[in-house]
Amino acid sequence: MILKPLIPTRSVKLHRPHWAQGWRIGAVLAGALLFAPLLLVRSDGLSAVSAQELTAGVTTELLQLPAVGMSLAARDSLDCDTDPNADAQACLAGLRWEPESFGVQIAASEGLNGDRVVFFPSPLPVGNPKHDRAALEWYAAKDEAGNLLTAPAVVVVHESGRSMPVGRIIARGLRDHGLHALMLQLPGYGHRRTELAEQPERILDLLRQGIADVRRARDVAAVLPGVDTDRIGVQGTSLGGFVTSTVAGLDGGFDRVFILLAGGQLDQVVINGKKDAAKIRQQLEALGISDAQITDLARPIEPLRLAHRIDPRRTWLYNGMFDDVVPRSSSYALAKAARLPESHHVELPANHYTGIIFLPVVLQQIRDEMVK
Repeated sequence: MILKPLIPTRSVKLHRPHWAQGWRIGAVLAGALLFAPLLLVRSDGLSAVSAQELTAGVTTELLQLPAVGMSLAARDSLDCDTDPNADAQACLAGLRWEPESFGVQIAASEGLNGDRVVFFPSPLPVGNPKHDRAALEWYAAKDEAGNLLTAPAVVVVHESGRSMPVGRIIARGLRDHGLHALMLQLPGYGHRRTELAEQPERILDLLRQGIADVRRARDVAAVLPGVDTDRIGVQGTSLGGFVTSTVAGLDGGFDRVFILLAGGQLDQVVINGKKDAAKIRQQLEALGISDAQITDLARPIEPLRLAHRIDPRRTWLYNGMFDDVVPRSSSYALAKAARLPESHHVELPANHYTGIIFLPVVLQQIRDEMVK
């Protein structure tokens, strides 16, 4: 990576205090350099890069976006085989569903949030019509003439921000790198926002539905025109990163997995994390939910229960060195359980929020890995 000298791997021991200040200074300086390319954006939404760079690894065909109102047919490719580990098998039993055929509907996008909205039924319905109708914001890869590029696709799983700003920034960035990006609106967000989203005790339960929706989104992407069905990846940030971590352990459905500012030990993040995590904990405490109950609620979707099923060759994890929302121990636990090579576990000299300054480098690596 471009910033390899600035990004320590797990082999680096950070036991001298003055190193931390040096990393923070490096992060600020790197951020100034990294954000410069983001200012070079054309009015057509494409980054100011050469056409040759944008289309490297992809092909251009005379394709158009599907018309609003069009319906497509899809089928689940979920293959949760049995696991010799009894705990993993029990976890899979609570997350899997019977593969089936289902319909996909194309709708108009809203404002700058993608080119189309793609609706499909959640494979794990909860009995609420809005929650049970999953939605993808499709940021389609197109050439300057507006034709679709035949290119890899990435399902993006957003953070906990109510308006999903980081997820949308990542989706637009991947689109500008010549990839199709499909940002899934998790249950309780966007088109799926209901009164259930205001009940903190339902958060972890709804994430179970979100995990199933992300996995089915892979098969939705596969029926969209222009998507290279041999290269469909998934990327998740923060809350979406935990969802993505569990999805990666279901089966080998996604060709590439990119996890940002997340990891394992979800219950400990809620119990001990600060800022956003602390807000969730306080809401749960106000309802009389104890730490032990938080652990029980998080257990059905805990990434570490399935981490040994993750393909380490196709998975990349990025964590913040100074993250106090998702502690480093959470990311290291996932990296160890998934047997990630050191080159696939990147530690950013940032906290949970300043990590965004490294987003251009992360997006570039995602693009490079997706077109291989």
